[in-house]
Amino acid sequence: MKVLVINSGSSSIKFQLLDMRGEQVLASGVVERIGEDLGKISCWMHPGSSAQSRVEKVEKIADHQSGMLKVGEVLCGGQDGVVRSSEEIGAVGHRVVHGGEAFHQPTVIDEEVVAAIQANIPLAPLHNPANLDGIRVARELFPSTPQVAVFDTAFHQTIPQRAHIYALPYELYERHRVRRYGFHGTSHKFVAGECARLMGRELSTTNLITIHLGNGCSMSAVEGGCSIDTSLGMTPLEGLVMGTRSGDVDPALHSFLERAAGMNLALIDGMLNNESGLKGICGFNDMRDIHEAAGKGDERARLALEVQTYRNKKYIGAYMAVLGRVDALVFTAGIGENDPIVRERSLAGLEHLGIELDVDKNNRRYKEPGALHSGSSRVQIWVIPTNEELAIARESMSVLEETNH
Repeated sequence: MKVLVINSGSSSIKFQLLDMRGEQVLASGVVERIGEDLGKISCWMHPGSSAQSRVEKVEKIADHQSGMLKVGEVLCGGQDGVVRSSEEIGAVGHRVVHGGEAFHQPTVIDEEVVAAIQANIPLAPLHNPANLDGIRVARELFPSTPQVAVFDTAFHQTIPQRAHIYALPYELYERHRVRRYGFHGTSHKFVAGECARLMGRELSTTNLITIHLGNGCSMSAVEGGCSIDTSLGMTPLEGLVMGTRSGDVDPALHSFLERAAGMNLALIDGMLNNESGLKGICGFNDMRDIHEAAGKGDERARLALEVQTYRNKKYIGAYMAVLGRVDALVFTAGIGENDPIVRERSLAGLEHLGIELDVDKNNRRYKEPGALHSGSSRVQIWVIPTNEELAIARESMSVLEETNH
């Protein structure tokens, strides 16, 4: 079966077509700058596809419907496309950011599911509307093809109340569902499963700390394959220091800034999400720029690196306490997979907890999973590239198999 994976954002649509017989990527691409004067569609054909290796077009893309039509043209363009017709696509898997408490698992999309995603818009006002646009148009383009929603929040629905309830008046949870939800769940679940496999263990008997470090960052305590705590909260703002997001701050900061700086809630919210984190400390949100600046003596770049890795270390310690026994740590995503300095500094001084990094292994480049721990480390350390598209395709196949049975 061929599965088309769609990640529909506010002004872009990322897509990937996979042949699940060998989990082979046939094509991947992105539609960018939807709704602007000039949009762009880029598509890369992969080995095994008979189509030309790269397609790139610059033209106005008025809305998501136009963008999805362009995706259909590139993928299903007869002899010039990846597949001869849309009927070769057996399923469409959609990334949906927020499923609230309604969804613990991926699910086949119907009108009730669409309504539930709509109802969760207040919890993800920037993401769920765009996800719904992608679902609506894909259902029109592929009317006879099953569509599956895979939720970023679903993996974390196993978190117990003691970890997801905020110490606020309980009626806020009852009326407005104010609680910790967590995100990046598809990534955390994928690398947890891969790590157990690589260790030769059953996931159900394995305890892991999964560390997703990209422009957005999160960490999860995974006990026996289930998330029991995670750093991101009701929104993707809490927790670790990120590219432009603050992570943990004093909740009274809002009222202080209103009094002292004359900032309203909208300005404060924008600052915490878009102008904080690494960017707020040193002006850069790309770790490569931070390393370069720190190497030239930029003290604020050095400080940004120190603040982020200190926060990482603090959460690792907290999740070791939560889990009791930790079999492995897993680094993933752009920084986690590619930045040995961040990995080393995030683990420095944790040898007394049984975490011993092999510096030589850590400094190698990894395109495939790799073990970073020393021979005497009680806790294994892995770098495992995340693959959310493959994870969504697998989840889509699994839920359809269950439905058909």
